[in-house]
Amino acid sequence: MRKIFFLLNIVCVFTSFTFTKVIAQSLPVGTPVLDDYYRRQQLLGKIDSNVSFTIRPLFSAALKVNDVFDPDSSFRKDSYTKTGPFTFGKGKGLIQILPLNWQQQFNSDHPYGWNDGAMIPAKGYQTMISGGVFFKYGPLSIQLRPEFVYAANPKFNGFASGHSDQDLINYYNYYNIYIDWPERYGNGPFSKAFWGQSNIRLTFGPASIGLSNENIWWGPGIRNSLIMSNNAPGFKHITINTVRPINTYIGAFEGQIIAGRLDASGFSPLNETTLSNGSNIYIPKSDHWRYFTGFNLNYHPKWVPGLTLGLIRTFDAYWKDVTGFSGYLPFFVPYQKQNTNDGDPFPRDQYTSLYARWLFTKAQAEIYFEYGLNDNSYNYRDFIGSPEHSRAYIFGLRKMIQLNGYTNQHILFSAEITQLSQTPDRLVRDAGGWYIHGGVIHGHTNQGQILGAGTGSGGNLQSVDVSWISGLKKLGVGFERLEHNVDFARVAFPDINGNSRKWVDFAFALNGEWSYKNLIFNAKLQEIKSLNYEWVLKDYDPTQYYIPHNDVFNFHTELGVTYRF
Repeated sequence: MRKIFFLLNIVCVFTSFTFTKVIAQSLPVGTPVLDDYYRRQQLLGKIDSNVSFTIRPLFSAALKVNDVFDPDSSFRKDSYTKTGPFTFGKGKGLIQILPLNWQQQFNSDHPYGWNDGAMIPAKGYQTMISGGVFFKYGPLSIQLRPEFVYAANPKFNGFASGHSDQDLINYYNYYNIYIDWPERYGNGPFSKAFWGQSNIRLTFGPASIGLSNENIWWGPGIRNSLIMSNNAPGFKHITINTVRPINTYIGAFEGQIIAGRLDASGFSPLNETTLSNGSNIYIPKSDHWRYFTGFNLNYHPKWVPGLTLGLIRTFDAYWKDVTGFSGYLPFFVPYQKQNTNDGDPFPRDQYTSLYARWLFTKAQAEIYFEYGLNDNSYNYRDFIGSPEHSRAYIFGLRKMIQLNGYTNQHILFSAEITQLSQTPDRLVRDAGGWYIHGGVIHGHTNQGQILGAGTGSGGNLQSVDVSWISGLKKLGVGFERLEHNVDFARVAFPDINGNSRKWVDFAFALNGEWSYKNLIFNAKLQEIKSLNYEWVLKDYDPTQYYIPHNDVFNFHTELGVTYRF
């Protein structure tokens, strides 16, 4: 690993003295329609196979396009307006108005959905508007793209509805002590402005350094990522990253190193903070912000086309506790606890994941996985004896099938599994749920939303999608099964007659994406049936073998429009 870092540093230093014409324009993570369009284009062999799609946002230099928001130059040929990028300074400078994006969503009964950035988990109507400008001169680029979110955020039947005082105590013992993950953001409408997908960078050749507030996605997953995704709002960070693969004699490399600030939500786990007798069960957390740092490095072997192998490692600690060189730059801290005196010098939450993605352009398919650990083993013997301790994983595949007689139309099949709940190894040694921590009691979150998989701590997801594809156009159906926080349920609600009390959602969705001139539309209509919603049983009788479900129906909709200038 030290050799890989050394190689990357040498290349970055070299390229810093060799300026080439690079437009460091980024495609924000989660950009409707376009984000997945480029990945599909790679399946069709139209984008360099060394672009891993495991370090995002992506950059125009990697995608080899002049404008990431007009990949096929379609709206330049037929548009309402033709403002386009403005160049100056003999081509050294560029100004571009970024697309105006308006996203809306609605939940009829209770919060559902994730990977929506600054939006919050909420019932009712919610909207987010973003737009801005991109400026470049020589190696300097500035992208100003703020976001504004408004959510009606009405009251809904949450965990406190239908649960006993002891259940509330169990809930606070988990969600208040180990993680900052509020059920509802306040008692009324929520509105907030964010820096959004803004950054300022210096880019030299394949390397870039800068300040950013952009969302980051690490790993090969599409529906989820174990450690970094756009499930939470973006956070302020320093970044050193590649903007395109660095080609060497043995293959290509990509990488990113970040150091940033994570903030608390300021909300309690539940709006109800007292028991029926009036006693308080909510202990407010400290308002100290957290120092977050990590790296993501991957390698594309020259001799195995389409294969990506990657490593992610992150550290999260309260700023007031961080000391010493290894506190600020802990990348070489040993994995084995026996080499660190059985722990860290101060409370610090660590995550590690290994991932692989294999692209088969001839078959127009890909397969990928990510395997992560949230608790280091004591030594090699400990790991070999219990490799599944504290593990989580994501596994997925995609396949494009060309329609007979239509060269530009395909059927896309996608499937992905996310498994975050603990294994039976917990019976010997409890690893704690993913994204929670006893020392860093805000957990792996920013402003109350999980940085990794939107399914949440202890959540398991199975999803399947089938879609018709034609360029930027997409029509399809999707099915997913979500099992909510299994780790919490096992502690709070012991097995009943040999059967766990599980809260499981079954969701069916219709998805659509369409482009017309400057406009891009995206829509989703989804029906969700929740069994044992919030782990509430209907007509519970301990002598009964079968306990009726507490079924709840929820209708989730998304509607968005993007106007490209």
